[in-house]
Amino acid sequence: MTHTAVGWHVELEFREDERHTEAVALVRLPDGSEVRARGHASRHRSDTNQPRVGEEVAGARALNEIAMQLLTKAHDEIDEASGRTSHSINV
Repeated sequence: MTHTAVGWHVELEFREDERHTEAVALVRLPDGSEVRARGHASRHRSDTNQPRVGEEVAGARALNEIAMQLLTKAHDEIDEASGRTSHSINV
């Protein structure tokens, strides 16, 4: 059995102010396609300013959206290759 190493390039960038964090995620796939998503986090005014926490929440939300888009892409490719509607792919 032959194993092939495959890698995906993932980028996350953040924009922040005192109360909001926005994450932009990008995954480059080996076929040359890209999947992009955004995630947001807001700090409640009574919370201490912890930018890392905002990045983690916004980043997780962006990556979760990437995951959902990748599942949809895979589902569509299965349907296209098989010529029929396949079973849902669950997370």
